Amino acid sequence: MSKLPSYNPPGHLTDLDGAGLKAWSTQISDLIDTSINVPDPAVSSRGQFYNLTRTDTAADATEATVTWTAFPRIIKLTSIGDLQRWKRADASRDVQDEYCEWSVTRDTTGKITKVTFTCEGPEYWSLLAQTNPAAVLALYRTFVDPAVQQDDLFGVDGSYNPLNRWNDSTSHGAMHLIQRSNTLGAEIELAAAATIVRIIDGEELTTEQQLIQCGMYGVPERNSDPHIGGAVNEIARQKADISLADPVGLYFNDLSTDGWATPDGSDPKAYWTYVRGDASHPVRAVYEVPQDQGFTVGDITINGKPIQFGAQIADFITIKLTAVACRFGLSTTAPRTTCG
Repeated sequence: MSKLPSYNPPGHLTDLDGAGLKAWSTQISDLIDTSINVPDPAVSSRGQFYNLTRTDTAADATEATVTWTAFPRIIKLTSIGDLQRWKRADASRDVQDEYCEWSVTRDTTGKITKVTFTCEGPEYWSLLAQTNPAAVLALYRTFVDPAVQQDDLFGVDGSYNPLNRWNDSTSHGAMHLIQRSNTLGAEIELAAAATIVRIIDGEELTTEQQLIQCGMYGVPERNSDPHIGGAVNEIARQKADISLADPVGLYFNDLSTDGWATPDGSDPKAYWTYVRGDASHPVRAVYEVPQDQGFTVGDITINGKPIQFGAQIADFITIKLTAVACRFGLSTTAPRTTCG
């Protein structure tokens, strides 16, 4: 197999023009190179992580999809009961740290009519705003609210504000990720750091918590970080070269509706729709019941309880990333014998 000509945008989105596409590929390539070539020799030894545009992917290549639950595990660990954790998770995007953020729409009685979920990284939107600001405004008007104005999104100097009024809460829209840990750069760095095989005091580390505590990448209490790191390291221990599959990004994997019930007996999964990204790489999802159905999201129950929070749905959403690995058994990168 040959080198990848260029990195594609997340979800194979079509918002970028020619110059934007080139800039995006360069940006992802640079992030990957930076994660490989760590200046501090004490943290390097990332010889098993590679750039798809600079190194061939061998014929034995295989892809591995890693999935995790969208509900923020830290909130779950620090809450007393379901009601408290759902309220806390719905209260602020700052705590929605599993690469999935959401915004809830309610009717005049407070009943939920729609919940919008996004897993689009902020880097894409920053670049789109630089290369095609008109597209940014059009997308906000399409997916968030027709009332969005240019001044709502851009400062007087023309700079894009990702924490604008239409993307900074859990009630007025969610166009893309804003939680500080939810970036593509973090995803890339985590994957690169996890390729380091570690043998400490003669023992090869294999468990998710051993690896993340020793490697000091990500947050051990999250659903995502230790699981991503553990999956990547398992491949690295097979002496394979590893990268993130193109297009690099975080994507929705699935919504499970086990235990859900609708008032009319219809399939609750039917109201889950992907609205951005391609079929294999969805980056935006909406849970909403059509008006002619005669009921709303708030009338649907999960394990007997009506949906009162977007967080109840997040309990059943899984997010994914995909790694690609090749040259199994051939890596000569030596394991590290220290942590850090």
